Amino acid sequence: MAGFDPDLHPVRRVLCFAAHPDDLDFGAAGTVAAWTAAGAEVHYCIMTDGDAGGFAKDNHAEMAALRHTEQRQAALTVGVEHVHFLGERDGYLEPSHEVMRRVVALIRQVRPDVVLAMHPERNWDRIQSSHPDHLACGEAVVRSVYPAVENPFAYPELEAEGLSAYKLPWLWLYAGPAERENHWVDVTETFDRKMEALRHHLTQHPDIAKMEAFVEDKARDRAAAGGLGEGRLAESFHVVAVNPPEAIAGF
Repeated sequence: MAGFDPDLHPVRRVLCFAAHPDDLDFGAAGTVAAWTAAGAEVHYCIMTDGDAGGFAKDNHAEMAALRHTEQRQAALTVGVEHVHFLGERDGYLEPSHEVMRRVVALIRQVRPDVVLAMHPERNWDRIQSSHPDHLACGEAVVRSVYPAVENPFAYPELEAEGLSAYKLPWLWLYAGPAERENHWVDVTETFDRKMEALRHHLTQHPDIAKMEAFVEDKARDRAAAGGLGEGRLAESFHVVAVNPPEAIAGF
């Protein structure tokens, strides 16, 4: 089956999932900024409150509220106005049926062209990118995308609420093993907005300059891996064709 072609598969609506506030800004904010600049409607869904993050020992009880604020500000920086929080506890996320039911409900509500989520496979080359919550986020979304989202008999109460079954065209996964990557997005023109979004997460970055250098180095590495040319910056994804338009009669 042919891969994702932005000229053949226009992106009009996207729903992006992350385990914690700032995950999407590290993994996909440059791509998101390009989508919104082109007129796409993008939603974020953050599964945990990020309450176990940060470095300050004082007033840690306020961390969840601070991280909600940081994420909303970061989202606006790349043109995202819709931010949903599932409110799970940081470090305790599981791909449970309760979480999956809420994921299915949101996908059916938004009915996006693309669902973007963290990769459910562990990256052994850099285990820090495979926080257990990251893996749980990916697993919950993948399990939800197929078969539950498109099965009217899965979570039948959702059908009763008017959230009818929906065939998702594309699933994009980020922050996974490099060998799974099959799609690279040139974010050179939107990279400044990505960095601006990341700077809103002040509770998470004791050394902003070090963070910025790390992110830029990774973007250069991804551009090289994708063959985009010297001096370019990129984000990379594992794109899965779930029900691409050419496979759905009358899409």
